[in-house]
Amino acid sequence: MRQATAIIIGAGQAGLAMSKRLTDRSIDHVLLERGTIAHSWRTERWDSLRLLTPNWQSRLPGFAYSGPDPDGYMTMAEVTCYLGRYAHMIDAPVECNTTVTAVRPADIGYFVSTDRGDWYSPNVVLASGACNVATVPQIAEHLPPTINSMTPMQYRNPSQLDAGGVMIVGASATGIQLAREIQASGRQVTLAVGEHVRVPRTYRGRDIKWWMDVTGTLDTRYDEVDDLTRVRNVPSLQLVGSQRRSTLDLNTLQEAGVRLVGRVAGLRDGRMLFSGSLANQCALADLKMNRLLDSIDQWARECAPHGVFGDDDRPGPTVIDGEPRLDMDLTDGTIRTIIWATGYRPDYSWLHVPVLDRKGRIRHDGGITDAPGLYVMGLPFLRRRKSSLIDGAADDSRDLADHLTNGVHRRAA
Repeated sequence: MRQATAIIIGAGQAGLAMSKRLTDRSIDHVLLERGTIAHSWRTERWDSLRLLTPNWQSRLPGFAYSGPDPDGYMTMAEVTCYLGRYAHMIDAPVECNTTVTAVRPADIGYFVSTDRGDWYSPNVVLASGACNVATVPQIAEHLPPTINSMTPMQYRNPSQLDAGGVMIVGASATGIQLAREIQASGRQVTLAVGEHVRVPRTYRGRDIKWWMDVTGTLDTRYDEVDDLTRVRNVPSLQLVGSQRRSTLDLNTLQEAGVRLVGRVAGLRDGRMLFSGSLANQCALADLKMNRLLDSIDQWARECAPHGVFGDDDRPGPTVIDGEPRLDMDLTDGTIRTIIWATGYRPDYSWLHVPVLDRKGRIRHDGGITDAPGLYVMGLPFLRRRKSSLIDGAADDSRDLADHLTNGVHRRAA
């Protein structure tokens, strides 16, 4: 059985950032990766996907974007190359093609079983990702047999879809991007819209992520919010990374021909039922967007000379034409495919340490679990609003590496 002072499970941005921090602190460690570096970015994304954050924002400890297009958005191939270069630069001790099959408590620390042998360590960092499994509602099991049901993790491009209409359930970043792409392929898309977060791609001449960065919005800490459970479950922003830096929202989708319905409320006798709250959901999203833009305007007034930024060019309200339908017959052949863009969850089926709640989520305080020496990285709003972004791994890894190192020194004293 091999040993290390720390074992990091996963070699994406979170695991690599933690590796750099531990190396800087002279903590010997190993990263166990089920595939190759940035495995999820390579294998679980659709072909046209780009990062939602500008290239300049892909900041990691001791590493930053230095290419010719800082305001662009990396393709998935570019992301994997970027993380690969980082791993090489920091000489990350990665054991690739090593699948963790179990993590169990030891008297002090943890036994980590893999398909290539066993490990022991007093410290384990779970950096295996927040999006291992696509969440699909139970009603998907009762769809008519003529419907092809799939998740975004299975989708690659429109050519794999049957001819005919497509329903996409969920209108956050994934849902709206797939709706635009599939509608452009000549298939009629129906988008089921629930709670969503609307923002413009650019505002007053700058990327919305620039504004959220410079105003400190993305640095908001987990111990500074009133309802942590709520903010950790907020849907992803309605954004798309494109060369034109275009805004993608429900208005632009409707202009492209996408039909909107409300949140999926049930399935009965082959008919999909929709909530009648579409207009209310859109009005609430508009209200929250304008509050964000108001805060940006206030920052610009107080912190920048007059005229530095462009004029207020905020989008108009979401327009809902007519009365959205409340049900749809799935047996008449109009809809041939349903894509469930209803979120993701981590997979901790191999974790046999009592730190999971009844829904299988890790209980933690800013990435520090109740089990001594067991940490988690990369989850939404782990320690900051930006925790799930590449950019968020730097600050979170610093804090957690400090905590881990202090524990090592206490045990050695």
